[in-house]
Amino acid sequence: MSFDLVLFGGTGDLAWRKLMPALFQAFRHGTLPADGRIIGVARDDLSNEQYRALIQQRFAQVDLAKRPSDEEFGRFAELLQFQRLDLSKPQDYGRLKDRLQQRNADTVVMYVATAPTLFTTVCEQLAVAGLNTPATRIVLEKPLGHDVASNRQINETVLRGFSEQQVFRIDHYLGKPSVQNLFALRFGNSLFEPLWRREHISNIQVTIAEDLGVEKRGAFYESTGALRDMVQNHALQLVCALAMEPPISADADALRDEKLKVLRSLRPWTTEAIGQFAVRGQYGPGTVGGEPVPGYRSEPGVGAESTTETFVALRAVIANWRWAGVPFYIRTGKRLAARDAHIVVNFRPAPHAIFRTPLGEANRLVITLQPRDGLQLHLLAQGQENRRQGQSLTPVHLDLDFDKRFGSERVGAYERLLLDVIDGRLNLFVRSDEQEAAWRWVEPLLDAWQGNDNGLRPYTAGSWGPSAASAMIARDGFCWSEEC
Repeated sequence: MSFDLVLFGGTGDLAWRKLMPALFQAFRHGTLPADGRIIGVARDDLSNEQYRALIQQRFAQVDLAKRPSDEEFGRFAELLQFQRLDLSKPQDYGRLKDRLQQRNADTVVMYVATAPTLFTTVCEQLAVAGLNTPATRIVLEKPLGHDVASNRQINETVLRGFSEQQVFRIDHYLGKPSVQNLFALRFGNSLFEPLWRREHISNIQVTIAEDLGVEKRGAFYESTGALRDMVQNHALQLVCALAMEPPISADADALRDEKLKVLRSLRPWTTEAIGQFAVRGQYGPGTVGGEPVPGYRSEPGVGAESTTETFVALRAVIANWRWAGVPFYIRTGKRLAARDAHIVVNFRPAPHAIFRTPLGEANRLVITLQPRDGLQLHLLAQGQENRRQGQSLTPVHLDLDFDKRFGSERVGAYERLLLDVIDGRLNLFVRSDEQEAAWRWVEPLLDAWQGNDNGLRPYTAGSWGPSAASAMIARDGFCWSEEC
């Protein structure tokens, strides 16, 4: 199969940090179709050789394991080409069309790795130039809009030129091996699904923590915040994977239909609920990794009186029979104590206790997303030392580390998703109605927090966020995983 992958924003940050390393890994693993071209598109005036030299230079800054040797890059570079293009000039799209028609590849992927404000411009110009053929697939990065209305406008514009089956709205969390294995865990095994309901689960926690600050993206983050950046997309997609009903098949629309039902079942926010079950915070100065770091308001591009949240903790309620009475806690933030993303499924205690167990201990399933991918099942067992202490139990756990089990077989998130786009598999991509439902759920929070510091709680960089997040979950009799 022949393919052309046109990378709008081909000299940008996302291109060299994520996309080019992922494409190279697919090339290294032999999974990237052989008859392909990767065409970087930007306003820079570069030849093919200059573009290849630029990408090779940038590869020196990616993770060591993902860096090619000179010999490997020489072979990979044969796929790389460059096209100068001003996104606002129709004639430039005409020249791109001429280049693509030189060989009429079986599949043409348009990856729009630009500022979100340019999405509609690119899609409109592609359609005007006749580059929206049945062979074309278009990939859109997040965020798609900043509220319901802007999201709807973008999608309506895109869908005027492309069918829903041609649009791949990417959320790299769905490409993570642990998230894929969450689907396999639930729907490929008979062990957990009978227990995956309110009768057996007391609460579910989703944590996406970063130890980094906003780095050089302060100006971008000022218009985004943690709620838009992480909750509306990554966190809610994880909630959908955890809470959805078993689909009728592994078909893309069957999966996405069930995720949509979860989003539509989320209890809408009221003013009272926002006050009780939504916590927002902003990091101040502190210490991370033994080094002092500044507060958010001292970061470049951030206003001295900024009210942008860098931390969010929410209590979500899914109003259906399976999950009635089971709280879903979502927590995400920057400058926290660790880079740690995980899901904790807390099961209810045994209904009739005949053993002595450590206070508060019960079965739980921990799905780790970063810094490593894996599963831990926490159980209670009786060891030899317990026999001398009577009928008491000790916590133990079964640990599956995907790195150790699958090793080189594992595929990174962007690598998996890019290959899926080329192959036309939509299972791990987000449909427009899913996106709109997610925006509709978070929009009351956005409106309540817009431009004011009511309830904006400071927290020390290097901590686990404001104490109000712990107080929120404690009111239900629970605690975050690191506090229990």
